[in-house]
Amino acid sequence: MKTDMGYSYILQGINTAVFKNAEALMRNIVLVTDFLKKKIAGSGGDPLRETLSVVMTRDGKTFYKEGDGYWRVYTFIDGTVTYQTCENQEQFYASACAFGHFQKLLADFPAETLSESIPNFHNTKSRYLDFETAVAANVCGRAASVQEEIAFVRAHREFAATLVDMQESGELPLRVTHNDTKLNNVLFDEKTGRPLAVVDLDTVMPGLSINDFGDSIRFGATYAAEDETDLDKVKFEIELFECYTKGFLGECGALLSDNEKKMLPVGAMMMTFECGMRFLTDHLNGDTYFKIHRENHNLDRCRTQFKLVKEMENAREQMDRVVKKYC
Repeated sequence: MKTDMGYSYILQGINTAVFKNAEALMRNIVLVTDFLKKKIAGSGGDPLRETLSVVMTRDGKTFYKEGDGYWRVYTFIDGTVTYQTCENQEQFYASACAFGHFQKLLADFPAETLSESIPNFHNTKSRYLDFETAVAANVCGRAASVQEEIAFVRAHREFAATLVDMQESGELPLRVTHNDTKLNNVLFDEKTGRPLAVVDLDTVMPGLSINDFGDSIRFGATYAAEDETDLDKVKFEIELFECYTKGFLGECGALLSDNEKKMLPVGAMMMTFECGMRFLTDHLNGDTYFKIHRENHNLDRCRTQFKLVKEMENAREQMDRVVKKYC
């Protein structure tokens, strides 16, 4: 909507089915965007265009509640465009720079002061327990038809704990993470084509930089669709991995610990494995979380992710060499 003052705004409803605590969610967003504005202004950037701006209600709140509905308003950032899929490697590289820059700007933000907008979102140990619960319950009688996929998850039980254990032991630092680092969450300047702002901050919370990196690789380092049914088309593209790694580390590599950089390939495998496991869990539970558009849709998604995990495992040495190249 556009007001008489010439400003444009976006009115959004908050999805309280996913985000149970709207107040904590909006507190996270305001804390992070206020911090970003100061950093952007300090470096000579435009804080009104390079991050989101929450418009407060007349009584100073971050959202408006009416009945069961929660509503918020952002200032609209004019002259920008988003892309749903990568049209070329340059766009994937640009998204890597955007999310790397996001990490760089927030490197000294006290991540522990933020709430978990979705508890245990990337706690892969917890996700594994959810999976085993779904297998045991077998509410739809589907377990017998997915024994190969169940065996794949169980073979990776110890792997699932890797990053969570490292964070809990202090080997990996807690950072502010975006947790949905797909290309379509980057605004590009319409005129220059350069990445301008990272948006969709609902899942901003404490987490691991490795997971943000990994989710981008899961989504972008293949030319196959997430729900591709022909697994022969699902391939991990090492040149896309290198493209993203170059951009990401070029922005924030100097700020990451040695362990964070070393474990970037594991982050790619972990986020892909976790996502596949979640798709399988939802398939077993009767497709109650992810929207489906055909029979066995979540199973198709699961198989695509597991194929990518296998491809990444086979390419691990190459991935390590790429990371070392840009460290």
